[in-house]
Amino acid sequence: MYKCCIFDLDGTLVNSIYAIQRAVNLTLDAWGLGPINVEQAKMFAGDGYRPLLERSLSACGDEKLEHVQEAGRRYLEIFKECSMYRVEAYEGIRDMLAFFKDQGMHLAVLSNKPHERTVENVTEVFGRSCFERVYGEREDLGIKKKPAPDGVWSIMREFGVEKEETLYFGDTNTDMRTGANAGVDTIGVTWGFRGREELEAFVPRLIVDYPSQVVEFVKEVNGIV
Repeated sequence: MYKCCIFDLDGTLVNSIYAIQRAVNLTLDAWGLGPINVEQAKMFAGDGYRPLLERSLSACGDEKLEHVQEAGRRYLEIFKECSMYRVEAYEGIRDMLAFFKDQGMHLAVLSNKPHERTVENVTEVFGRSCFERVYGEREDLGIKKKPAPDGVWSIMREFGVEKEETLYFGDTNTDMRTGANAGVDTIGVTWGFRGREELEAFVPRLIVDYPSQVVEFVKEVNGIV
């Protein structure tokens, strides 16, 4: 029986691609580079802000990443101002979360984006009471970012749940590897930043096109009529 659901944020719970794209392009503008388009932003995001910037800089002509250090500082400042730009929950997400809460399941968010921006996104979109735990990147606390399993395991310990009681949700190969590394059942979602083919390569427990499919899956596994 599943008792705990841990969600990636960007591309899984919320469509935040326009905020990510905007912050990157405003950062690159300092050197007359860019812009990156939405599809590039979808491919570059998912592993934290530094890989995002490295990929963006390289794609825009700075192959030697001469500006990466300054870009990192600039991006973090800019992202404070635009991290909520056009951010919204994907259709059906709120109903899915309401179902889980009605079942008394533990809900958490685990993201690779800066911690404060993760909390801001979740609070602004879902309020303060939807999730019991909301975590962004916390490597300064010794918790390695995804795809390392550290974050998933830390949340499981906090909730007192076992691997077989935990579901992890995500939209990228990083998320699929995170779930596999943590040894928990993983659900890939196709409404986010990457396609079905990328997810299928990692053979998750389930790949879904709509949040309602997750509800039906959990009902079946947990024996809910």
